[in-house]
Amino acid sequence: MKAFITHTNIKIKHPDAIILVRNGDFYETFSRDAQDVSRICGTTLTTIPTGQEQTMFPYLVLDTYLPKLIRAGKRIAIYDAM
Repeated sequence: MKAFITHTNIKIKHPDAIILVRNGDFYETFSRDAQDVSRICGTTLTTIPTGQEQTMFPYLVLDTYLPKLIRAGKRIAIYDAM
């Protein structure tokens, strides 16, 4: 839930960027950002109890997914909640 609130607050400041929030060993993203990441990177899209869509991936694969997102024309903002 904390990652969702953080994502929402950063999204207000950077509405044109995909917001990736590092939470422990994973990067998480929500709503429209989650849909985009899921479609581009092939991650699983789920629905959290708040009703928002979410996708996540291990921080170790950031070097694989980040270039895919950039090649797809997406701006990325990364927030490390650790």
